[in-house]
Amino acid sequence: MGDQIKDITARAMKGEIDFEGALKERVGLLKGMDEFIIAKVLLERITLMDGGLTLLATMKANGAYTALVSGGFTAFTSHVARALGFDENRANTLLVANGKLTGEVALPILGKDAKVESLQRICSAHGLSSTEVLAVGDGANDIPMLQAAGMGVALHAKPKVQEQARHVINHGDLTALLYLQGYMKSEFVAV
Repeated sequence: MGDQIKDITARAMKGEIDFEGALKERVGLLKGMDEFIIAKVLLERITLMDGGLTLLATMKANGAYTALVSGGFTAFTSHVARALGFDENRANTLLVANGKLTGEVALPILGKDAKVESLQRICSAHGLSSTEVLAVGDGANDIPMLQAAGMGVALHAKPKVQEQARHVINHGDLTALLYLQGYMKSEFVAV
């Protein structure tokens, strides 16, 4: 099933198929799996990208509000958000009944429109204009958010995303985002 899910995910991230339809199709393949598979994936498959702790620590030390807004699943993003220190985490929720994945995702699905709405809501709540926002993404569902942000960055992104983003980073770890914001290495917060 992993190869099927990877194929659907890759096609959606490239913008070849509709994100929401692809998400429902991928989640449908999980129907009947034991809920414990989530913990197993967290333990065995989820790793943090290098530089993430330094990125978040440096930005937060300088007054930034950080949000992880993902088309993925809260079962995974909440773990990443806690580990890195994000202020907020929004993603899709896998539905579970009697210890089994139902093959469905809670509605509404957090896709490209919800990412832009999140950016606008955060700006409004913190008295920011969109020009004061850094948004980072790698998939086709991130394009509208990247274009709405003052600094939209395609980070190790699919070609379609790189074509439409104002800033592209294809090398290095997440600390590259600090350099892009004007920080010098001597200003990075050590973690």
